[in-house]
Amino acid sequence: MNEKRKDGGAIWQDPDEAPELTDEFFARATLHDGAKIIRRGRPVGAARKAQVTLRLDADVIEFFRGTGRRYQSRINAALRDYVDAQKKAV
Repeated sequence: MNEKRKDGGAIWQDPDEAPELTDEFFARATLHDGAKIIRRGRPVGAARKAQVTLRLDADVIEFFRGTGRRYQSRINAALRDYVDAQKKAV
């Protein structure tokens, strides 16, 4: 039988009455390492990036956006290749 807690949630006393634990339940669950919450998503990289405002030609942006998600990372990689080539030339 279920009882009500003060916060309105049910306290499950009989395991047969508990809701089914589906893949969706686990996908949305908060992960913990002891008392610390484990954040999901891409980890912070070792090299910090600076946020800038940059004006680029519309066709350049259209090209990179057309290549799919993370197009800004590809723009960064193209600029990195250019910088590396310039450093080698000096």
